[in-house]
Amino acid sequence: MSNFLNKFKLHAEKEHLPTVIENISTGSVFRGTNLWILIFAIFVASLGLNVNSTAVIIGAMLISPLMGPIMALGLGIGINDTALLRKAIYNFLVATGVALTTSTIFFLMSPLNEAHSEILARTAPNIYDVLIALFGGFAGIIATSSKQKGNVIPGVAIATALMPPLCTAGYGLATLQFAFFFGAFYLFIINTVFIALATFIMVRFLHFPYKAGPDEKAEKRAHRVVWIVVLITLIPSLYFGYDLVQQNRFTKKANNFINNEGHFTNDYLLNKKIDAKEKKITLVYGGKEITAAEIAALNSQLKKYDLESAELDIKQGFAYLAEKQNEPENEQSSQLTLALQIKENETKILQAKLDSIGNMRKLSSQVYAELKAQYPDLKSAVIQPSEMLTDSSGSRPTFIVLLPGNSKKMLQEKSKIENWLKVRLHRNDIQLIFKN
Repeated sequence: MSNFLNKFKLHAEKEHLPTVIENISTGSVFRGTNLWILIFAIFVASLGLNVNSTAVIIGAMLISPLMGPIMALGLGIGINDTALLRKAIYNFLVATGVALTTSTIFFLMSPLNEAHSEILARTAPNIYDVLIALFGGFAGIIATSSKQKGNVIPGVAIATALMPPLCTAGYGLATLQFAFFFGAFYLFIINTVFIALATFIMVRFLHFPYKAGPDEKAEKRAHRVVWIVVLITLIPSLYFGYDLVQQNRFTKKANNFINNEGHFTNDYLLNKKIDAKEKKITLVYGGKEITAAEIAALNSQLKKYDLESAELDIKQGFAYLAEKQNEPENEQSSQLTLALQIKENETKILQAKLDSIGNMRKLSSQVYAELKAQYPDLKSAVIQPSEMLTDSSGSRPTFIVLLPGNSKKMLQEKSKIENWLKVRLHRNDIQLIFKN
């Protein structure tokens, strides 16, 4: 057991701690090379958000030096180094200001102002983002303090995603969408606080040397400030996380309700919209008119799915499309016609498949009856289409006929039966098999 527990010990692989402190302190400074790299990384990340490219955003996160001052914040508090702490705070504010200014200028100049999914994903942080930042911060400081650094730091930079929230905040400022700005900037603060917290905890755990002798009053005051900041940052994320879970539950219940109950005879469900935030379910149908009694009956089923508080809105065909005042009348008609055609084609395809299966069963029964007339001792047979898998061509269609191998007459006339089946079934790819 002790050998197993030894695998989790960190002290044997620790880097020389003064070297670690020097590396983090040096990486926290934003001037010259680091500052220009930050500016270019902000441009790259902003471009990625603007064109909705995940790969470009990941590239920006990899080249960004923003982790430096954040880890230095946690380190400065952890080793009671006020000079390092002041330097980290100053450089963090410089980096944040430069990043926000750069991204705002970019989005002011960009002709593309639409908020794509990559932007929207950074506007509603929650408790899960807290956990990502915390565990990412733990991985970052452990890797930095170890002789075996590997490729952890780039992974931490991607996972904690410091760049995209700042760029999204710049987008919010440039387009005067302040909900985007505050949501994205709150995500950036979450990442900052919990990466610094993870650094602080690991610095204490790994016994980094104090810069100055420990002062009990100052230490208690520092701890109090740290945990107050952590709680202030954490509490809103708990609310947003709870809200996210509730919305996911509502969406799941609503989908179950629609799949099980949302069917009317001679009507097609053309479109569905579930608004979990407003607790509203909108269903658009095409076909015969749905009566008030049928709508009331559907509403009564909401309780079965724990959706009593949900608003169910039933829209019907042209009546729904007519509400869209900003669309031409012929476009409204064409939308409904196209949707009906799609549903009709899907129904035809399904019906054709069912007809094909039915016809094949009839054909198999007829062929069996004809074989039975020729060989009265035949008691069973398998007659069905299939596919033969091969190494060279992958697969090819075939027709399998499996007959019992206890009839000497049928075994002797195998070639005759095979030729008859080819003519009868109009196929040359017959696989005639006798099985005992």
